[in-house]
Amino acid sequence: MNFKRFGRPAVIAIAAGLALSSCAANEGATPADDASASTLTGTLNGAGASSMDAAQQAWIAGFQTANTGVTINYEPSGSGGGREAFIAGGTDFAGSDSYMSEEELAGTFASCAPDSKAVDLPVYISPIAVIFNVDGVDELNMDADTLAKIFSGAITTWDDEAIVALNPDATLPSETINAVHRSDDSGTTKNFTDYLGQAAADVWTEKASDTFPFGGEGAKGTSGVVDAVTNGTNMIGYADASQAGSLSTAKLKVGDEFVAYTPEAAAEVVAGSPLVEGRAADDLALDLNRKTTNPAEYPLVLVSYAIVCNEYADPAQGELVKAYIEYIASAAGQTVAEEAAGVAPLTAELEANVAAVLATVK
Repeated sequence: MNFKRFGRPAVIAIAAGLALSSCAANEGATPADDASASTLTGTLNGAGASSMDAAQQAWIAGFQTANTGVTINYEPSGSGGGREAFIAGGTDFAGSDSYMSEEELAGTFASCAPDSKAVDLPVYISPIAVIFNVDGVDELNMDADTLAKIFSGAITTWDDEAIVALNPDATLPSETINAVHRSDDSGTTKNFTDYLGQAAADVWTEKASDTFPFGGEGAKGTSGVVDAVTNGTNMIGYADASQAGSLSTAKLKVGDEFVAYTPEAAAEVVAGSPLVEGRAADDLALDLNRKTTNPAEYPLVLVSYAIVCNEYADPAQGELVKAYIEYIASAAGQTVAEEAAGVAPLTAELEANVAAVLATVK
């Protein structure tokens, strides 16, 4: 079957955003290579996950410093928007916090060579933080069942007995909970709902989805959720931890302990997660283990993928994409992201697997 092509307005909107994005980010980063040795030239356009925007800006700066003939633009339009633009041929690569669906993989990709497909390559690992702004509350414990009830609307006040039981020493106000979700198609939402669906299966019966399945307050992009929680009253939301800023963040119950997010705990979950079954050998989508009871692991984690063609219709673009993604997935590139966004670097094994797939990209 052919996957339905997405409309021109969506692609035009992405392209307009790219014109204003990251192409000027040339300073202050560790070079990817010796600039004098680079012969690469051209322009790369990418779009997608807003969660990884800070890392993308750092990667772009490093790569452009080392490859002065290359301009890279990245528009943080959200994972769904990024995949749509890439499928329709509006960009050269996509960033996505959720891997491609079977329906997407069964379709065609306008930037790829005929009979060629796209693949998911993990390049970014980060915890998802449960962020909150509640009067008189600095620390908050949550378990998956309680979170599921809050975001589905079953729990509506901060002094609900379920929240009190998890936080016996907190002074919880008798106020309405204002829960904020992503209003756009979001891989962060898909990871958040996947966690709730696995860890609180008796409560959260909706399937994991880029689109939030319930009502309530929505905000566009990671920055929109962070702004809503920051500027509101008695708020709770979810966001890539690298953009949580000074907001308070909840600890999650894992096994018998309450665990704060750390990059290391997020990386532990990824290291113990298998590849998704039934996909092409060069597709590295991961089936994340959300049900862990090991307190050394933080199960509310996202993996962002670089989605690229395994063969490009334009070989010159394929060469540029290959070089850029090789850089961001390398030890040097991962160090840049760790410094810029506080994320967890890829394990040596995952780094090697991504490099092996990229070696075949053309």
